[in-house]
Amino acid sequence: MTDLHEKNCIPCRGGVSPFDISEIHKYLKKVDGWDVKKKENEIYFLEKNFTFKNFSESQKFVNEVGNIAESQGHHPDIIFGWGYAKVQIFTHKIKGLVESDFILAAKINKI
Repeated sequence: MTDLHEKNCIPCRGGVSPFDISEIHKYLKKVDGWDVKKKENEIYFLEKNFTFKNFSESQKFVNEVGNIAESQGHHPDIIFGWGYAKVQIFTHKIKGLVESDFILAAKINKI
């Protein structure tokens, strides 16, 4: 089976169901360090916190994530500052998680 980081995200056009919790946990095993969280409106998302030595390293990381996201057509939510970055991923169109979310997480892990 192909590693997730070697796959490409497939743009979601809607009309598909998000993964259920058992499918989420199956894929979660393939992306080290990511947590599954649930928003107040029952939407599952992936989240990972990253730490760095300074602001410059945080910014460099965020720029690399942005480049990957743009090339994949799949854009995470990113919060960052001095020495940290938090990345949240989910498919906005269907309000949940699909394989492309885990592909993006795997690609981010490779940075």
